[in-house]
Amino acid sequence: MKKKIIFMLINMNIGGTEKALLNMISELPQEKYDVTIFMLEKSGGLLNDIPKDVNVEFMEGYEDIKDLLSNPPHLIAWHALKKREFLKAFNLIVLHLIYKITNNRSLFFKYLLKNQQSLKDNYDVAVAYAGPMDVITYFVLNKIKAQKKIQWIHFDINKVGFNQAFASKIYTKFDKVYVVSSEGKKLLADKLPKLTHKIDTFYNVISKKNVLALSALGKGFEDGFDGVRILTVGRLSLEKGQDLTIPILARLKRNGYKVRWYCIGEGSARTEYQQLIKEYNLEEDFILLGSKQNPYPYMKQCDIYVQPSRHEGYCITLAEARCFNNPIISTNFTGASEQITHGKTGLIVKENYDLYSNVEQLIINKNLESKIRRNLALDIVDSKKEVYKLYKLIENKN
Repeated sequence: MKKKIIFMLINMNIGGTEKALLNMISELPQEKYDVTIFMLEKSGGLLNDIPKDVNVEFMEGYEDIKDLLSNPPHLIAWHALKKREFLKAFNLIVLHLIYKITNNRSLFFKYLLKNQQSLKDNYDVAVAYAGPMDVITYFVLNKIKAQKKIQWIHFDINKVGFNQAFASKIYTKFDKVYVVSSEGKKLLADKLPKLTHKIDTFYNVISKKNVLALSALGKGFEDGFDGVRILTVGRLSLEKGQDLTIPILARLKRNGYKVRWYCIGEGSARTEYQQLIKEYNLEEDFILLGSKQNPYPYMKQCDIYVQPSRHEGYCITLAEARCFNNPIISTNFTGASEQITHGKTGLIVKENYDLYSNVEQLIINKNLESKIRRNLALDIVDSKKEVYKLYKLIENKN
């Protein structure tokens, strides 16, 4: 009989977390595992990439609670008072006060999900795969029946929405807590020392063979530019750091370098970045390409790949860029040094103000560029073996 596994996340937006999930699922043998993806909402550019044999389900009524999750409860309570919804306002104010005192949102989640029925099926393993949305953690523990439960951490707990008080109480109920980098694992173990025995590293799954195959599909750059092409891939948002690169390009242009910077990705910061591009008079040379389901032709064709993120869990776009032989520059976020050896397979920027000098160095130092290309050609980028950790947990093997 097949083992039943359910993964819960927000949606299937085009992002590293979602790609990592699809990569991992593709390595699970269909004859052994019955896989379900359960999402809060039916949206995302990767919905159609979910394999046909995977069951896909969505939470009913998520739209009714989405505002409560996205906005401070006291503001929602104020709006409820104005609409004369006194009981709702009272409940929200009380729950907000309890959260402020205890720093634990469990009662708030219980209130939000009071009308949500538990899922009907029983599973061998249920996974809270979403990242920083604690409501998914709560739902997996309280609304899904499973023999084993896993919490997955895809983010830097020092930077993004990590509630230590909540985690210290609720993570104890999980059988395993996976973190997507060794550095991230250490950070979590330092915060939750009593759970060290449950915390393990599980690198995001990526197949170099698949990435290279996809890079042969599609056209990539089509603007005929014959200078140095720099590429950055990631959601357009503050944590991904694209705003750091715009003044870098302006300085490169002022210093006479024939260079153009391209960004693949979409997000809430697009308008802000467009304004910044205009301020630096870079409309012709800082190109926002938008979201691309297949960014790999661009990764293959670029001259330099730059990952300017302020923070990451395990940056899957950096791992994908390593599949090609093009020089890489990365900021020093959590897990970067687990992917890049400074001066050998790329350059790691210790401080943001060093970003310009690192880019300039790769443009003018052809010996360094050649060295990095040679080393990247020898770099092993294939984390499919990570899936065996999941096998062992499911099959109760040591």
